Amino acid sequence: MSDARPTHAAPSRPLDRRTLLRYGTGTLAGAGLATAAGIGLAPAAAAYGWPASLQQGSSGAAVTELQIRIAGWAADSASHTYVGVDGSFGPGTYAALRRYQAAYGLGVDGVAGPQTFASLNALESSDGSTAHFDFSEFFSHDGQGFNGGKVAAATVKENVRRLMYKLEAVRKKIGNKPMNVNSGFRSVAYNTSIYGYATNSQHQYGIAADIAASGVATKTLYQTAERSGFSGLESYANSWQHMDSRVEHAYGAQAWWWESGTV
Repeated sequence: MSDARPTHAAPSRPLDRRTLLRYGTGTLAGAGLATAAGIGLAPAAAAYGWPASLQQGSSGAAVTELQIRIAGWAADSASHTYVGVDGSFGPGTYAALRRYQAAYGLGVDGVAGPQTFASLNALESSDGSTAHFDFSEFFSHDGQGFNGGKVAAATVKENVRRLMYKLEAVRKKIGNKPMNVNSGFRSVAYNTSIYGYATNSQHQYGIAADIAASGVATKTLYQTAERSGFSGLESYANSWQHMDSRVEHAYGAQAWWWESGTV
């Protein structure tokens, strides 16, 4: 679960950049460090090789990666819209990038340059996951990892990576509150064992997660997801909030489904 470890206990290994991001300032205090401000953080172990800049009219693999990373900034308010991951930098990508830049205190110009790329890379971890989420959090609960789904394990892993960036946006919007992944990917066998009727559950593709955040109402998570590019939202009446990207991926469920309507 993201950030689920107690913050009062210092980790046994040296505090690297990812540990600081995941544990927060409570760990710094537990380690006898008054503040993170004076600590020189090591750069991310992995960093995407961005070009000098990207802007409207740009195209190619770098634009695709940019779209993946800002997909959670699809709208300012509840809206049936998402950032198309198509490698073409158009108006939707421009608008989402401006929202991302504003949220992270960057110059809001809709052009991705060195500062924006540095910010994006700060959310990237060496194994391809993100700063506040681990791949293992999304493993099927029957021990299958990313195997046994309706698509190949490699596709599930990439889908989960894309999902993580959307969840990073949700996390940012709720005030950087730790978020727990109650259920991520589910193998077909596991999904059948618990929800036999949900034969096309989006969890089986790695594009869905059931999320909870301590101190954050499920309704707030629902409302946040409404502007974060999620096309599948289960009712907020539960103790968790289901979010999925069914329309974007079109795995047999291509209609928008917000169970509680627009809130």
